[in-house]
Amino acid sequence: MKKTLVVMAAGMGSRFGGLKQIEPIGPNGEFIIDYAIYDAIKVGFNKVVFIIKKEMEQAFHETIGKRIEKKIDITYVYQDLNDLPSDIMVPKERVKPLGTAHALYCAREAVKEDFAVISADDFYGREAFKDLSDFLDKSKDFGVIGYKIGNTIPKEGIVKRGICFTNKGILTDIVECTVERKNKKIYATALEKDEEYILDDEVPVSMLMYALRPNIFDYLKEDIKEFFKDKDLNTIEYLLPSVLDEAMKKKVINIKLVPTQAKWVGITYKNDLEELKKTINNLIEKGEYPKKLWG
Repeated sequence: MKKTLVVMAAGMGSRFGGLKQIEPIGPNGEFIIDYAIYDAIKVGFNKVVFIIKKEMEQAFHETIGKRIEKKIDITYVYQDLNDLPSDIMVPKERVKPLGTAHALYCAREAVKEDFAVISADDFYGREAFKDLSDFLDKSKDFGVIGYKIGNTIPKEGIVKRGICFTNKGILTDIVECTVERKNKKIYATALEKDEEYILDDEVPVSMLMYALRPNIFDYLKEDIKEFFKDKDLNTIEYLLPSVLDEAMKKKVINIKLVPTQAKWVGITYKNDLEELKKTINNLIEKGEYPKKLWG
């Protein structure tokens, strides 16, 4: 089965060389994204589509691209501010990308098969990729990887997480919250609702890791026209979690929760970088990764 991994990397920006996504975390200068691709190959993905900015192309190819081009088929897609329906005009002053749903819209001609979407920012863990791959093989629905919240939050500090609510395994809502661990309990405050939660470590959360089907592009082609109509194009962002949530509530798609035991690691605070390096070193010592990832 042809399986594609779509990696959202346009947010890495034009300063390719000083951002957290390309901070070396492996013993031979490997980036977070290297480990994601390695894990995806191990569990059966055979194509990767990188969504990047056009000005990143050479630097991206000279680093990540050259390392993996002999291991997996690569396609580059550019998130272009002008890649929009003809009646939508972005102000010349706008520099920031238009959001993750727009990034996926830009990949509509490059992806014709079932696929997964991840961010270039995060270490997802091989088990999550295995769960994602198995779901794509066995189901026809859309899916979201559900991490145990306790496997995604730091010991200290406030982070944002999408709390998943389900009914018989079908996603009914994702509530974006600020989350903090205090006195061995997890406290969450909804960003758009006047609600607070006390959660245990087992509650599932979304970390922008989806199993999608190519018909999502048909939905995006129509939805994007309505979304940007009469909006302030200087600031608005077209975000994938919101688009999928709306499509789900319109009953256009079903999204199933795909539970995983994997531990997610991201870089939100400075201390997180050392924690991630320690995680990688431990996995190398256990034999899950070779010391030199690409040989």
